Amino acid sequence: MVTRGYRTECWYKVRYYQTVMERARKITVEISPELLDKAQRATGLGVTQTVRTGLQLVAASETYAKLSRLRGKVCFTRTSADLKVDR
Repeated sequence: MVTRGYRTECWYKVRYYQTVMERARKITVEISPELLDKAQRATGLGVTQTVRTGLQLVAASETYAKLSRLRGKVCFTRTSADLKVDR
């Protein structure tokens, strides 16, 4: 029993460090309590996931800006009616 528990614990540590720790960075951020509370209420998530969501939105904002610059410059060959028929 002890060996099996140790192997499980060891496997967990190896798997955790190989997957999560190699891909993630631990950071320290100073945020006003009001901003954090407001962001958490908006997302309905915990601190870590709220910060991740905010960083993803910031990272995506460049793509949104590029797309908005293309507005009116791209011609589509299919109409919205054609797209609805495909459903």
